[in-house]
Amino acid sequence: MEGLPGQDSGPDYERPVSSITTGYIELLERNSHIVYPVIAVVTLLLIAWGILSAWRTQDLDGLQKNEFKRAIINELRRQLSGMPGDLLGKTIGLDRLKTNRLLEEMQTEGLVMSHTNSERLTVWRVRGASPEAKPRRY
Repeated sequence: MEGLPGQDSGPDYERPVSSITTGYIELLERNSHIVYPVIAVVTLLLIAWGILSAWRTQDLDGLQKNEFKRAIINELRRQLSGMPGDLLGKTIGLDRLKTNRLLEEMQTEGLVMSHTNSERLTVWRVRGASPEAKPRRY
């Protein structure tokens, strides 16, 4: 019963003389349980490194931070009634998120103060530049 499928003694296929044997593909096939997880881990490490390096480059260094803080204080002194963070960021040339981060940091330092108006817009002012509500003493 030589003709039934599955009962052949071996494949009748022979490699052509012109074929090239590639040992590295056979190496990959034999060690795929090691090679592909290593490739995946290296890929994840490269992605994490890229994200962290991009995150660090978006941060301001100390000198830039102080220059922008000085520009914020000068602009808020010109506008005694206060300015919204978005408009302030456009005026000093800094994007909205970095401006708000700097303003919040300056608020914790006690340099500026904020209040939210009836339009739900946060307005920033320099502390002490305009009269603040203080309890009256009689």
